[in-house]
Amino acid sequence: MLKELKEQVCRANLELVRRGVVIYTWGNVSGINREKGLIVIKPSGVDYDGMEPEDMVVVDLESGETIEGSWNPSSDTKTHLELYRAFPSIGGITHTHSINAVAFAQAGLDIPALGTTHADYFYGAIPCTRELSKGEVEEAYESNTGKSIVECIKERGIDPLAVPGIIVKNHGPFSWGKDAAVSVYHAVVMEAISEMAIKTLLLNPQASMAQYVCDKHYMRKHGPNAYYGQGKK
Repeated sequence: MLKELKEQVCRANLELVRRGVVIYTWGNVSGINREKGLIVIKPSGVDYDGMEPEDMVVVDLESGETIEGSWNPSSDTKTHLELYRAFPSIGGITHTHSINAVAFAQAGLDIPALGTTHADYFYGAIPCTRELSKGEVEEAYESNTGKSIVECIKERGIDPLAVPGIIVKNHGPFSWGKDAAVSVYHAVVMEAISEMAIKTLLLNPQASMAQYVCDKHYMRKHGPNAYYGQGKK
């Protein structure tokens, strides 16, 4: 079942290792087949070394039940499910514990848009969610993590494709995109711009970027009249 999607999701998980944003088993990637209402996700606690597409786990979008796979799905599966259910435009999700993005999460701070590298991929600050309550942590923790992400995006009026990532307070980053590979790309970018932001704020705690600069750099890549790259001639 979903042979091609399993291959894509497996490649995406291994890309996290190649890009140096996960160690040991600290991370997971999923992808979704909207027509079938099924997601494919990394198994829980399984090392990346020797991981094969056959190791991926198939989960039903609505029920959350495992449909296929010899392993248990990622412990973060219910968080992924909440995002897929809330935002139909999302086709892939990545979660890591990358060091610099986690630093912002542990500090409870948004990752500010301080330069054009950030603006090329994220249209404004990358938000940090609120802290979960004791009850939310003790009961349905992973689902409530996902719900807190959805809540933050909606309360701030953010287009999830314009800001394709978030950090969960005291936890870490989640990113997404049109498919699993793009969600990983955004995870790698998020870690890089988090490191840039930390170093910038150390040098100048008052650093900022004008909104018109953010507008220009985001729109030249993603706007209706985008001209970055080798488009159609």
